[in-house]
Amino acid sequence: MKKIDYKWTALSCTTLGALFSVLSGSTLLIALPVIMKDLNASMSVVTWTIMGYMLIMTILVPSIGRMADMVGRKKLYVSGFAVFTLTSLLCAFSQSGVQLLIFRMLQAIGGALMVANSTAIVADAFPKKELGKALGINSMVISIASVAGPILGGFLINIGWRSIFYINIPIGIIGTLWAFYQLKETNTTSEKQKFDLTGTLTFSAGTLTLLTALTLGGFSGWTNIYVVMLFIASIILLGLFVHIENKVEYPMLDLRLLKTKMLAFAFASNFLNGVARGAVTFLLIFYFQGIKGIDPMVAGILLSPFAIAMMIVSPISGYLSDKYGSRILSSIGLIISAVGLAGLMMIKVNTSTMELVIWMSIMGLGSGMFFSPNTSAIMGTVPASKRGIAAGVRTMMTNAGSVLSIAICMAIISSSISPEAMQALFIGTQVGSKGIATAEFISGLRTAFTICFSFSLLAALMAYVKCPDPVWEEDVNLELNKEVA
Repeated sequence: MKKIDYKWTALSCTTLGALFSVLSGSTLLIALPVIMKDLNASMSVVTWTIMGYMLIMTILVPSIGRMADMVGRKKLYVSGFAVFTLTSLLCAFSQSGVQLLIFRMLQAIGGALMVANSTAIVADAFPKKELGKALGINSMVISIASVAGPILGGFLINIGWRSIFYINIPIGIIGTLWAFYQLKETNTTSEKQKFDLTGTLTFSAGTLTLLTALTLGGFSGWTNIYVVMLFIASIILLGLFVHIENKVEYPMLDLRLLKTKMLAFAFASNFLNGVARGAVTFLLIFYFQGIKGIDPMVAGILLSPFAIAMMIVSPISGYLSDKYGSRILSSIGLIISAVGLAGLMMIKVNTSTMELVIWMSIMGLGSGMFFSPNTSAIMGTVPASKRGIAAGVRTMMTNAGSVLSIAICMAIISSSISPEAMQALFIGTQVGSKGIATAEFISGLRTAFTICFSFSLLAALMAYVKCPDPVWEEDVNLELNKEVA
């Protein structure tokens, strides 16, 4: 196969993986109230079914990205596909909320293996001048999955929520075999490098304690003794991690990625955007089903404007970033997202569906304008030998932001109404504008969207900062080799 053809083959493999993982997550999201009722699960278990998955992904992707830079991306990506498929079957067999939570966290390992490698595989296969277009196509397919997921989830609930996981099996088998036979290693690996086990363990423990502290702090209070102890432990562990990374010859995380201004601001805007939009869909699902009393399939359709707008804009913004750069496009996209969130800040019990569709579409438009240029800027800046870890850090920032977003927003809602009222609202035993604690829920919802709006503006500011392109030692050596040749 010619190299010019391989780039599209590589894109098809990673796009199928993205479609697979996003479709799985978005179909599950719409089914949460039904699963909660059927398994008699508590609100905290259901919330952690989403947050636990993202938590594991956040912790694992940087070290997996680093491992991929060392041993190759294909084998890890294919393994991730297989693990995700197998754990989908386990999720379908769950007999309790706790079992589903455990299997979802195992599923996150497969998701991390795919996500940490997919962007790097595309960056390896495409020349820099076409990278934005390729990533735009990838984002478009992710948006299609985001559109189809809730609608498909609403339809499959009528068959039974377990079918949401069963449908993953044939897709996963096809994707695993396609990636195994079609992908090839294009990045040169070095056998001299050693895996930084000490740094990896310290980083994982430090990140886990930090994210757990942030999550529990939102629910239990920031002065809770356990939360304070977790914060102290995370500071010690992450400080030790930085010390280790500055000493070892082959670090798990090359700290130059975070010390380089351009990448630091790109990663920061990614994190803040995750905080701004991570909980939006989660909250709107329960607004539609709990306050409006809408059935799951229709609720899924009502959530589609966000993804449809993102689907349309993503490839266009990717193409434009190849021609004009990413900084302005990224910052404008985040400002547009903030406008959509400003509209959601005004949400009421009787807000019309059309008004919500408009605000969600604006948010999707802005998100589509941000993601492709931001990803292209990160992946196009680092040398090939660091694309795995760069993609891992980017995903880590996005997921960490989303975990924090759900934790903050759920803490706000929890402080507005009693646990019993929230349980009744979420599983649908009290629905409609006359349901219990409706006014308090709407008040908490508006406060949550206000916080999301503020983070979107802050992200736009970070994305707008102009920084010089970094010069890497690998790039200098490459230029010298070219001159010698």
